[in-house]
Amino acid sequence: MSSDAVKKRKPKVIRNESGTPETKRGRAEGDQLSAVSSLVKFRKVRLRQVTYPAGPHLIGQRKPFTVKNQDVRVYNEEVELEARDPQQDYMLYKDTCADLAKLMAEIQELKAGSAKVGSVEIEERRTQCSVHFITLKKLNRLAHMRLKKGRDQTHEAKQRVDVLHLQLQNLLYEVMHLQKEIGKCLEFRSQHEEIELVSEEEFFQEAPAEISRPHVTRDDQHQLTLARLDWELEQRKRLAEQYKMSLARKEKIQKAIEQKREYLSSLQPGLQNIMQASLPVQEYLAIPFEHMQKQAEVARHLPPPLYVLLVQAGAYGQACDKNLSVSINGDVDEAKALSRPPEDSQDDESDSDAEEEQQNTKRRRATLGVQLDDKRKEMLRRHPLSLCVDLKCKDGSVLHLFFYYLMNLNILTVKTKVSTTADLSGAVSAGELLNSESLLNCLYASDHGKETPNPANRYQFDKVGITTFGDYVSDLGHPYVWVQKLGGLQFSSGGAQSGLTGSALSASHMERTMKLLRGRLQARLALHKQFSSLEHSIIPVSSECQHLFPAKVVSGLMRWTLMSHQEFTELGFVQHVLKADLVHETDLFFMAAVERGTARLLAAVVMNPRYPEVAPLFSLSLHWKGERSGRTDDNLRVMESEVNVFHSELQGPRPGLQLLTNQIQRLCVCLDVYLETESQVCDGSEGPKEFPREKMCLRTARGPSRLKPFKYNHPQGFFSHR
Repeated sequence: MSSDAVKKRKPKVIRNESGTPETKRGRAEGDQLSAVSSLVKFRKVRLRQVTYPAGPHLIGQRKPFTVKNQDVRVYNEEVELEARDPQQDYMLYKDTCADLAKLMAEIQELKAGSAKVGSVEIEERRTQCSVHFITLKKLNRLAHMRLKKGRDQTHEAKQRVDVLHLQLQNLLYEVMHLQKEIGKCLEFRSQHEEIELVSEEEFFQEAPAEISRPHVTRDDQHQLTLARLDWELEQRKRLAEQYKMSLARKEKIQKAIEQKREYLSSLQPGLQNIMQASLPVQEYLAIPFEHMQKQAEVARHLPPPLYVLLVQAGAYGQACDKNLSVSINGDVDEAKALSRPPEDSQDDESDSDAEEEQQNTKRRRATLGVQLDDKRKEMLRRHPLSLCVDLKCKDGSVLHLFFYYLMNLNILTVKTKVSTTADLSGAVSAGELLNSESLLNCLYASDHGKETPNPANRYQFDKVGITTFGDYVSDLGHPYVWVQKLGGLQFSSGGAQSGLTGSALSASHMERTMKLLRGRLQARLALHKQFSSLEHSIIPVSSECQHLFPAKVVSGLMRWTLMSHQEFTELGFVQHVLKADLVHETDLFFMAAVERGTARLLAAVVMNPRYPEVAPLFSLSLHWKGERSGRTDDNLRVMESEVNVFHSELQGPRPGLQLLTNQIQRLCVCLDVYLETESQVCDGSEGPKEFPREKMCLRTARGPSRLKPFKYNHPQGFFSHR
């Protein structure tokens, strides 16, 4: 078919005005199509005479109908969309893109050749390209219509699902409400339901007719329940009468039992003889009954203070502390031989000694020393039986407490021994920590255990020439005040009296004393481990206390040694501590040396036996460009206050066993701040600094005394003044 025939045919299209937005968008594209068609100058002809060329049909389906004797097709893309296959449209899209690319390439070749811009070949290809563009727009519009249709269908389906879901929720709520109401009805209980009634069969068999009323109750459940309750009331009245009669019989039986009990008690002497005769049988069968009886028999020979201690310690261990055990040691036969009280024997000996002095004065003078020694031994004589209390700790260490009773002095003494699972012989400076002579010093404040707490002993000592009881504590044990209270002994003194005696006094002090004893052992074992590290110039700081110090501490511990009380008093920079009476002979004394570069800080440490309840006391002396102390340098005085006054900040986790090492670490930090903030060149000349600034300080000095910032602020990491 020629091009002229094509130009004579121009289809006439009537569009549907009630289309979708995509349809309206297609109308604008139809206008563009008419503009392109004007270039070819199509002639209007009747549609029934149009003959379409071979190729893909791009225009929408047209429905023929007659308008003014003319065949017309109505364009409806929605109807066409339902009839088209998306897969075929996709293949049409690929073919159109390929043809368009091919036409573009041909136009480029023609332009690159000798063809002119308005030539017939280029115009034909441009026309074909325009048709392909229209095809692409058509496919794009159909794709959008499919997408919208899919979304609309999805939205309608979701709406239906939401309606069904809402109906389901309403039904579930109604079901739940009905279930709650049913549950309330089922859970309702009347008071008569708690009464166990007899079965209906028994009721109709046993109950009289005036109560059961079978002609009424068999058909009416409510009347049946009322009748059963009436029958239950009648039965309980009858049982109450029987109970009274049973009580009367019980009293008669009890009287008969009392008579038989008296008869059985009269058989006790005969039974004891039988028990003595059966001892060989018990030994042969290894029955522990006799052993337990012997233990109880031995406890009867204990002196009253030791017996009170045995009973109270055993009761406390059984009720509160399973790791506490009590045992009796000593010669039982010798204890049985003691027939007279200690006071009577002492008075008799004193009277006999007085008669001998009057009769044989000269002969007595020759043997005075020997007689006094015998009298001292007799006065300081211990009871043959003693108690051993073992306190076990979680780490396996055991504190053995041996309690003795001095009969003539009427006091209790104690000796100690420590058993550990680990070897504790490494630290030289820790030699006095577990010493049995000083382990329990000042368990309570000011209780040194050197002198007897009984005021009457002073007069007894004067008779035999004993100057002080402290000369005998190594052999007899320490007469601590808390030991007397554990035995129920309380002596008049200047302090307030509790008014309790015997078992009540022992029970009131038992729990606190046992906790203090276990805490003392744990504190000394912890110090022993810390001293082993300090002697190797290592300051052990636990992970719980790392936040108290900066990450980098340059100053370090160089030496940690033990000192005697005499060596401590000879130090010049501790005289103010001695004058303030803050040091006692029972304290432990140590010397620590902290160094950084040419600076050397000496710290004299006074450790109270009640550590960590009482914090160690530090006295400082700095050797750097001369010698300085807390009395001559205000900044050293502030450093002392950092460890002595603000020690509560360094306690660490309870019970504060890391206090000493935290104080030493604080000294190292304070020495860093002191040296880094101090002027390095006194004469003002320039030169390298020995101690470069590594600590961050808000102000390097404050006030007329030019005090340095020693307080560390965590987690900011800077130092400030207090």
